[in-house]
Amino acid sequence: MARAIVFDVNETLLDLGALRGPFAVAFGSAEPLGEWFARLLHASLVVTLTDTYEDFGTLGRRSLDALARRRGVGLPEEHRDAILGTMRRLPPHPEVPAALERLRSAGFPTAALTNSAGEVARAQLEYAGLIGFFDRVLSVDEVRRFKPAPEPYRMAAERLGVLPAELRLVAAHDWDVRGAIGAGCAGAYVARGGVPFVLGEPPEIVGADLAEVVDAILRIDTP
Repeated sequence: MARAIVFDVNETLLDLGALRGPFAVAFGSAEPLGEWFARLLHASLVVTLTDTYEDFGTLGRRSLDALARRRGVGLPEEHRDAILGTMRRLPPHPEVPAALERLRSAGFPTAALTNSAGEVARAQLEYAGLIGFFDRVLSVDEVRRFKPAPEPYRMAAERLGVLPAELRLVAAHDWDVRGAIGAGCAGAYVARGGVPFVLGEPPEIVGADLAEVVDAILRIDTP
């Protein structure tokens, strides 16, 4: 039974669909958005495995420039800035505020844990109107290892004053949930868009959106 709940931010709480507009302006189509985010996550895995850490924002800019070159697209500075700036102004998924309110009302300590820089994460959560739901906003910058390495999850448990086994990580990425489980934590998977959990056995909690996941948390983790 988890005593503290930690949330991934991008896609789990915030809707990356807001990036489709600036991507369409820069690339003529919103389609490259998915490739850019995949390249960014790939870069974060490589720098973690090779001990060559750079912050998520730096990797995001480089991944965006690499994508533009690969596609033969000139990327003026204003288009680059529009895309990266929109990352700070993402709306929450519709069910998120009410789901977080229910969880906080139940008395769970909560934190956000993100690959983004702490300053960026706080700006995102403030813009989305969610920051008041969290006791802490935590960044992998503190341990210089990106999720799904074990260090960020263990750091989150330490900051919240619980053992890893008493922490549940909620994420819309199976690799993130798998990383938390590998670090000794519990997991909960938000299967947005019906995307299945493919990295081994799914966690005990799987829901189509955050409302369903919080329903299960309140049922399983409430004393």
